[in-house]
Amino acid sequence: MITHLDDSGNPNMVDVSAKQVTHRTAVAQSMVILPDEVLTHLENGELQTKKGAVFQTAIIAGIMAAKKTGELIPLCHPLGMDNCKVAIQLSTNNEVIIECTASITAKTGVEMEALVGASMAALTIYDMCKALSHDIVIKETKLMAKTGGKRDFKRT
Repeated sequence: MITHLDDSGNPNMVDVSAKQVTHRTAVAQSMVILPDEVLTHLENGELQTKKGAVFQTAIIAGIMAAKKTGELIPLCHPLGMDNCKVAIQLSTNNEVIIECTASITAKTGVEMEALVGASMAALTIYDMCKALSHDIVIKETKLMAKTGGKRDFKRT
């Protein structure tokens, strides 16, 4: 059942008024592949460009975007999150792993907030590094886990 459609097939916001308030969390991950010419600018674990500290800026962008998810995704409930964290690490094979964790005590979950946060952090890395190379690839964004709603989920 698609929850954002009414009985006539028209879009509508899901009514969460009858749901219980619970503590809910969601973790999303995005992956960015950086070409070697971008990685040569890696200094002391932090990518620096003329625009500034790439990973630190991406963290701020991810948190800001997660907070605005209700304005960006149609029919998404505007939420005042309890917390949002974005972590970025350089992995093997030139992969940058971005993890966004969002939490709230509410009647609806924060999966979209976590996904938007991880996605915007990835887009920010691309934007800040594109002068060095256009061979940057945003490979995937996916929900890794969620808790506190009808069903918990954990990607294995």
